[in-house]
Amino acid sequence: MSNPVPTPEKKRRDFRNFFQSVGYAIEGFWAALKHEPSFREDLLFVAILTPLAVILPVNAVSTAVMIASLFLIVIAELLNSAVEWTIDDISLEKRPFAKRAKDMGSAAVFLAYINCIVVWGLILYSNWGRIATLQFLTWPPPFLP
Repeated sequence: MSNPVPTPEKKRRDFRNFFQSVGYAIEGFWAALKHEPSFREDLLFVAILTPLAVILPVNAVSTAVMIASLFLIVIAELLNSAVEWTIDDISLEKRPFAKRAKDMGSAAVFLAYINCIVVWGLILYSNWGRIATLQFLTWPPPFLP
């Protein structure tokens, strides 16, 4: 007969726990910003392309999808960095499964970039008639009196 497994303690679910979780998320963001050059590069990429997505003459859904595809890159990079740091914390010796896990994290970032390129390419292609004329850059915009 096996010993019964003790039940884990229930986590507290209140506003203090929520604010604590937000604090941990902010700490993780700053740690990635400080220690991960690829994360900083991805943020620069997002910072440059987000305003472009907003001013392009596409509908709101297309703008939201374009911005979401950018943030997917940042999310994938954060998860990849977490995997790499965890593996390096466990052991720095070369192990085939550790390499495989790191490669899979890198593949996730790569696929997020491919996704972004495809999304942006399809939206820009389908709206090229309005984008090529640069009418959205005229001042004052047509919706102002």
